[in-house]
Amino acid sequence: MDSAGDWCLIESDPGVFTQLIRKFGVNGVQVEELWAIEDSIFENLRPVHGLIFLFKYIQHEEPSAPVVTDNRLDRIYFAKQVINNACATQAVISILLNCNHPDVDLGPELTKLKEFSMSFDPKMRGLTLSNSQTIRSAHNSMSQQAVFEVDPKAPTKDDDAYHFVGYMPIDGRLYELDGLKEGPIDHGPIAPEQDWLDVVRPIIMKRINVYTEGEIHFNLLAVVSDRKMIYERQLEEVLSTSGMMGMETDEFESEVPRLRMLIDYEDVKMARYRQEMARRKHNYLPFIVVLLRILAEEKKLLPLFEKAKERASKRGPKKLKV
Repeated sequence: MDSAGDWCLIESDPGVFTQLIRKFGVNGVQVEELWAIEDSIFENLRPVHGLIFLFKYIQHEEPSAPVVTDNRLDRIYFAKQVINNACATQAVISILLNCNHPDVDLGPELTKLKEFSMSFDPKMRGLTLSNSQTIRSAHNSMSQQAVFEVDPKAPTKDDDAYHFVGYMPIDGRLYELDGLKEGPIDHGPIAPEQDWLDVVRPIIMKRINVYTEGEIHFNLLAVVSDRKMIYERQLEEVLSTSGMMGMETDEFESEVPRLRMLIDYEDVKMARYRQEMARRKHNYLPFIVVLLRILAEEKKLLPLFEKAKERASKRGPKKLKV
């Protein structure tokens, strides 16, 4: 793979992805984490424009459906992944550039990139993405502050690798967008009366079931319309309807406070995302050094270390959920 400069690893977190999207200049969309994949989970998130799935990568895994290499590539924006560590950004950009929903405003940078590279083949599209200073800067702005610098360890065959792919409906069919494949994976038609989420659910579950029992290294994110925008639109509609009727109904009395509460919740959530990002990027090393020095001077450091070691041995190894 070409390097096209260094690209950092990105944490699979809805706040990180939401801020990444906004760094691209895209409006009207955000990312929500899903803890299950039942239909009820999506009910309060619609419209759902796409899903981003993180899983443990299996080398030489065969596609579970046909790979598209025909003239559909003229209409589907699919880019080959040609750089390391970029699969998170590539998964979300693939969904955004194939989304035609009126809520989603791509902004000038992604609009220009799509217009410039739409006529290219997947490899050239991937090279275009990798050489976009805007995309790379936005991607790397999501990096975490390294507390200690260590020499990079050469990867071995036993190291776990994780990969992001996207799922979304395009022109009445369900596609999987995986930049490591030669083209989009066609999972078949979506009936006119069918919800595309009902089609994708068993496909993701089947993929999860391939892994050994007890494997929990999966993460599912939904690319949805900006929730605050949706609630503000609903609130405006309720207020407008009430104004035309000239009266405040029971529905008005209950719905208006509910929507205002949800709008406030979204403001709090976005503020928390910004705070968490500031903490990720903050350098805590000077504080840690001073703290360790004080504990050592007061002869508390070694007892704390022994206590922590004892607690860790009782707890045993723990799997990281990503």
